[in-house]
Amino acid sequence: MKPLRPLRRRFIGIAATCTALGMVPGLTRRALAGAPETSSWKASEVSPDIVIWRGTGASADTTVWRGIALGADAELRIIHPDAAFAQDMVTRSIAELRRLEKTFSLYQHDSALSRLNRDGALNNADTDLLMLMNDAVHYAALTDGAFDPTVQTLWELYANHFTQHGTSSAGPSKEAVQQALQRVNVSAINVTDTQIQLQPGMKVTFNGIAQGYITDRVTDLLRNAGLDRALVDMGEIRGLNKNQNAPAWRAGLKDPQSPDKLLETVLLTNDALSTSGGYGTWLDDSGAHTHLFDPKTGESPRLYQSVSVLAPRATTADALSTAFSSMPVSQVEKVVKQLGIRAWLILPDGQILVKA
Repeated sequence: MKPLRPLRRRFIGIAATCTALGMVPGLTRRALAGAPETSSWKASEVSPDIVIWRGTGASADTTVWRGIALGADAELRIIHPDAAFAQDMVTRSIAELRRLEKTFSLYQHDSALSRLNRDGALNNADTDLLMLMNDAVHYAALTDGAFDPTVQTLWELYANHFTQHGTSSAGPSKEAVQQALQRVNVSAINVTDTQIQLQPGMKVTFNGIAQGYITDRVTDLLRNAGLDRALVDMGEIRGLNKNQNAPAWRAGLKDPQSPDKLLETVLLTNDALSTSGGYGTWLDDSGAHTHLFDPKTGESPRLYQSVSVLAPRATTADALSTAFSSMPVSQVEKVVKQLGIRAWLILPDGQILVKA
């Protein structure tokens, strides 16, 4: 039986749109290379694996790329009158994305994270890996352990169980879960300026924060290159808008029960938005076990249908939407007020709590 692999599906919560711009016709991964040109969009093959769309007419300043980043749908929208400059920005952004995937991917055997999990330690660790590990430790402390990248041990336990016994079976035994929990503790990781040392049997995943980090790095790259306006979605979404007179980007929070329905539209200028919801990846047929784990119980939290966070940076939004999924409302409120961010909590009965 094929091993389970977590994929963060786009219907988890964010539908990116923008003022005065329609969606690119036929822009799906399957149709990228062969989609016909239309009166308002034209496709260009930059390389065998990069196809971009350039608007014409009213959308003449818009360049769009879509693809995959760490197993999630990704999109980049660049607003610039110079098509060559915009194409160069896309190419540089994709290069940065692929470079960071070589650091954070769990499914590239030679990535820095894969080597850390395999060997238990990294000397002369990659700078980005060190930065994100320190970020993870920070958000773990901020959320009283609700965010913890060492839950990879739990993922492997559940994934192996359902691969061997089928998705209609009950989950792992309580004893097996308790054994795995003994290796879930980010504070037990030893991080120095150059080295990361794990405890025996411990493994790390950055699936709850790396998409946000990559989104931030690509946004920073575009800003530093002089770009004024873009929408960056490398698994999480962030707006770039240095022109105060330009319209804000808009992102729609989707209804977990009806993905075609938007619950609310959020304006983005230079903000980031992230959504986490267990319904995005069921491990079993009943949906009782998902890709989200409570680091304290070893089980999938059932407090909310989904959690969305608006924050200045995508790394923050990504980590906190993950952590808030297993935190009671009172604890979420405390962090929201401390950081001055905003959160949407969709309760099991469909009620929406907005915290700011």
